[in-house]
Amino acid sequence: MKRSIALGLAAVAALAIAPPAASVAATRPALQFGQCPKDIATPHPQLRCATVEVPLDHANPGGERVQILVSELPARDPQARRGSLLVNPGGPGGPGADFGGTLGDLVPPQVRDSYDLIGFDTRNTAHSTPISCVDPATYWAHPLPDPDSPATRVTNWQRAQTYADGCAQRAGKYLSHLNTPTNARDVDLIRAALGEQKISFLGYSYGTYLGAVYGQLFPERVDRMVLDSSVNPDVSEVWYGNNLAQDVAAQQRLDHFFDWVARHDQVFHLGTGGLAVKAAWQRTQEELRRAPRGPLGPSELIEISFNALYGESDWQPLAQGLADFQLRGDDHALAAMVTPKDALAENGNAIYNAVECADAPWPTRRAEWERDSRRMASRHPFAAWFNSWTVAPCRTWHAPRQQPTKITGEELPPVLMFNSEHDVATPHAGAVEMHHALPSSVLVTERDAGKHGVWALSGNAEADRIGADYLVHGALPTEDVAIPGHPEPDPSAPATRDSRTVELR
Repeated sequence: MKRSIALGLAAVAALAIAPPAASVAATRPALQFGQCPKDIATPHPQLRCATVEVPLDHANPGGERVQILVSELPARDPQARRGSLLVNPGGPGGPGADFGGTLGDLVPPQVRDSYDLIGFDTRNTAHSTPISCVDPATYWAHPLPDPDSPATRVTNWQRAQTYADGCAQRAGKYLSHLNTPTNARDVDLIRAALGEQKISFLGYSYGTYLGAVYGQLFPERVDRMVLDSSVNPDVSEVWYGNNLAQDVAAQQRLDHFFDWVARHDQVFHLGTGGLAVKAAWQRTQEELRRAPRGPLGPSELIEISFNALYGESDWQPLAQGLADFQLRGDDHALAAMVTPKDALAENGNAIYNAVECADAPWPTRRAEWERDSRRMASRHPFAAWFNSWTVAPCRTWHAPRQQPTKITGEELPPVLMFNSEHDVATPHAGAVEMHHALPSSVLVTERDAGKHGVWALSGNAEADRIGADYLVHGALPTEDVAIPGHPEPDPSAPATRDSRTVELR
């Protein structure tokens, strides 16, 4: 989730007087679905794909166009079909066309029977006229500079400037049009190209903000909407405040991980208390600061630990890697968790920065960034500086910043929301704010859990039942509800991975 104001306001004003999206799309033929790109078709042979052309600038619908890849998994029961369910995996920058195929294997069967699942790569993402800001092989070469050390501060600021400059040089013409309101207008053109008067929408993480902005701009075109793992939509929190909130949640969830490792000391032998396991993690960090092990340095340990907090599928390998490192001096398991950033990952990072940098104002003074990072790190040191450097290109972004869209949701039909209690990427307090911003919403909280992505992704049967009842029958809980969390992994049991769980990144 990551972002001169006057120009941003001018762009918003221009979009406000642009022709309605439906009128732009009405002259186009219906989508002709055919074969998907090989990297999508291989794991999801049932998916069909098509391309929708959208204006580069919605204020100039007759001008240059960009292509958006759309995937379709048709409803299994034509008699039960009730419409199209557009799905977005978040990011911003998550490949969505492929995600539609992934969800096809995870959603409850009655939802598969009732909806065409429609995935799409948002503009300039994956197969949709993709952009890149740097050469990933050089810019992302591991190990990366230590995010916490004052000695690397100048280097990290230089890296942020290099990234912002690279985006302007390599993708400059797109940057002014990479923002959430533009993505929402693209969604409405997809709706029109599908021939639907209304669509249903399922968004995870950033996709919740995209869904909320779409609902704000086009409430009459929403049938049913599920928002899972919600961004805080308050205009004062998009996006700088949201990123600071992640620092607090990440520290708390890391402590949960340490406690889990301690409860299974008979497997990992790192200590019977969370503080002992935390000390082992910190010793590992200090050793990597003194002497990185190949691609594995202090930044990489933070990244693989942070990623493991999105769900629990990586808890056991991370804990085993720490045990190997501390008890046997073996770094192979941890080093294997360091993933080289390829072209697709770099594209995702480019969109992540581009959309968040443009959606809202950001601090422009280094002193303000460093003050806030020091303040967060004083109490929540795990990822405060790491998280700050992730979006530091926004300080000198070479494109207009908008004022965030104010979400009121006053005209939306009933909306169903999910959030786990200890979500690290979209903390529960932000979901409560989204809930308050959408008067028609009902919030389902998964207690004692921290999975990022609850419905259909966590294996929680009660959550899946509630979501299916809503999407298929329109039935919502009469009030907000808390449900038991899904079980934690048991490292003593035979090694298996629940095929019904997927980790969002």
